[in-house]
Amino acid sequence: MKANYNFAFLDEGSKKEIRRAILKAIAIPGYQVPFGSRELPIGRGWGTGGIQLTLSIIGPNDVLKVIDQGSDESVNAVSIKKFVDLCTDVKTTTDTQKATLIQTRHRIPEEPLNNKQILVFQVPIPEPLRVVEAKEEVTKKMHAEADYTPVWLQLFESLVKYQKITVASEYPCMVDNHYLTNPSPIPRFDNPKLHQAECLYLFGAGREKKIYAIPPYTDVVSLAFEDIPFAKEDFGDNVCRLCGSKDTFMDEIIDKISGKKSYQCSDISYCNKVQENANK
Repeated sequence: MKANYNFAFLDEGSKKEIRRAILKAIAIPGYQVPFGSRELPIGRGWGTGGIQLTLSIIGPNDVLKVIDQGSDESVNAVSIKKFVDLCTDVKTTTDTQKATLIQTRHRIPEEPLNNKQILVFQVPIPEPLRVVEAKEEVTKKMHAEADYTPVWLQLFESLVKYQKITVASEYPCMVDNHYLTNPSPIPRFDNPKLHQAECLYLFGAGREKKIYAIPPYTDVVSLAFEDIPFAKEDFGDNVCRLCGSKDTFMDEIIDKISGKKSYQCSDISYCNKVQENANK
């Protein structure tokens, strides 16, 4: 631990209060638990909810990995790693399998996580009903009554208008057959990774002051109609231009000069590992 900072920056009382909220969230999968969001030396909307969760549960023996859109080297990821290192001195890594605590923005790693790992999501808007209802008191009542008709109607309208569901991220899902939940702005490609996962998923929204969780081995089902099943993104016959993978979520790359289109793994750490193993 570096001098002049409490371990993990937050005072012990704040960390204890956040950990209590985390325990409640784990006990009621998908339920949004209010908490007193603390001030941090980073602007709200830049991942303060996820950072507060990370700072509250991290320990001296943890190994931290931070990713942003699948990259370990983006400005957001590097800045968070520097901040956590400044006040904890914990080890950091880019290897998913070596990390005990992973903080993410908008992606779930391609490599399956185990029951000794925790994935913390940075969440901008935790309420899955916000797109259909602006008032908090109304959304609470809708959750209590399991009245999710407006969300189903939104999906149906998308089918009628475009002949397919066009929700690309934040695809709503039912957790433990009880609460409709926003899985954070991950692509719907990652939604199946939430179902019966071995790891613990924690979601923190600092600006909205909400925490929710998906515990290990929990049923998570993306909304879909009986005759039109849920479908994740399909990249067809395209493969990653670097490692050759074809079963990962890929970013579209367009050459500025030739205009030629290619694809590349969003999870850069996974892509690099595949390349290294291929060269052995």
